[in-house]
Amino acid sequence: MRGITQAPVPSSSRPQASTASSQPSRGPIATNGTEKLNLDGKVHNITSLREMEPLLELAKKTCAVIFFTSSTCAPCKIVYPAYDELAAEAGSKAVLIKVDLNMSYDVGNKYKVRATPTFFTFLHGEKIDEWSGANEAQLRGNVNMLLQMAHPPHPHTNFRVPSFQRPHKKYVIYSKLPPLDKLIAKLGPTGTDTSITALKEFITARNSSPAASAPLPSLPSISTFILSSLKTLPPSALFPLIDLLRLALVDPRVSGYYAEETSHTTILAILSFVTSLSEDKCPHALRIVTLQLSCNLFTSPLYPPQLVSNPILSNPLIALLTSSLLDVAHAPVRVSAASLAFNIAAVNHLQRLDDSKEDLLPESAQVELVASLLEAIGREESKEGIKGLVFALGLLAYGCDVEGEVRDLLRAMDAKGIVEAKMGSVAKEDQVLLTEVMKIVT
Repeated sequence: MRGITQAPVPSSSRPQASTASSQPSRGPIATNGTEKLNLDGKVHNITSLREMEPLLELAKKTCAVIFFTSSTCAPCKIVYPAYDELAAEAGSKAVLIKVDLNMSYDVGNKYKVRATPTFFTFLHGEKIDEWSGANEAQLRGNVNMLLQMAHPPHPHTNFRVPSFQRPHKKYVIYSKLPPLDKLIAKLGPTGTDTSITALKEFITARNSSPAASAPLPSLPSISTFILSSLKTLPPSALFPLIDLLRLALVDPRVSGYYAEETSHTTILAILSFVTSLSEDKCPHALRIVTLQLSCNLFTSPLYPPQLVSNPILSNPLIALLTSSLLDVAHAPVRVSAASLAFNIAAVNHLQRLDDSKEDLLPESAQVELVASLLEAIGREESKEGIKGLVFALGLLAYGCDVEGEVRDLLRAMDAKGIVEAKMGSVAKEDQVLLTEVMKIVT
């Protein structure tokens, strides 16, 4: 069997493919900006330049392969399965296109293809290679080389830093149960409201029987009560109420409900209220339970991506977090802030480990958080506090853009020197973690 076949050449009398072909399109067409191209692991079968051009335009950010074939090319069919596999392996890292020249005359005319199978490769919009023949090994080798050129491995992957080369899905959760009657008593007359009673009964049931069997209270009613209380109760009286919600959020069903609440009304109202208070007007107990409540939002898998990527939530969270990290007077506030920083950094780190995906946390938020973490590390004296802060810093630094603002900030603030200065302040077993972070932030 021949390795190549002469490509079909349209005669001058044969009508050329129209951009408004009557045949259904087999590839995505971006016309009005409302139809999004899906590049996740599939071959794009196109029949016209109109279909190909938006794909190649999108591939200018990465790379592309065009497979020129035809329905009469027997050798082409040998490499169809391999081409499909390469598309699945590449995911969104590359655009793999297949063109049947028996149907795509305008494409054939533009690229002057004389034989099938023929392959063209493009890197950042520029053609870099061309070859013909049904050689699967050559195809795989060339496509894999193209992917490496478009997505070179991050320098951090060459370091021995095992703490940061694996995902961290175990978030810090605050589930400690205080004496509920004493907590509710601090609410005064407000503690007799039916919403408070419902919360108490739910929390008690969760801790005295299998958690999943505890019936949920009326969460819409509780939300209405909380929103009203934020307007009527003084800040000094709010922390018991927020603490009760913190305990309820340990249950993924509760955090899942708030993850899907319209406009995140309840959680956003709490965060906005606390962050709106000046340092001297916000009781540190209220700030602590708000930070711990924020950590407990991570109990549902529905919430973490939103908390990190949705500015409506991430902006007040980062504002609460950065101001709390720098609270010199209250160590418990800083410890709770370090926990929230770890959770946020871990979500972004998990996304970053899949190097075909962009960061969830905006770079501006990362810069703000990294700056606060470095300042907090320099001030912190407790062993556990230093460990938590440094771990969060490492998660944000690992895999960051080598030419980005986070990398620039790490160098400008001498992150390595700040971490190294704390080496003698942590337990011996934690010095390994600090050593790994020093490699990453250099």
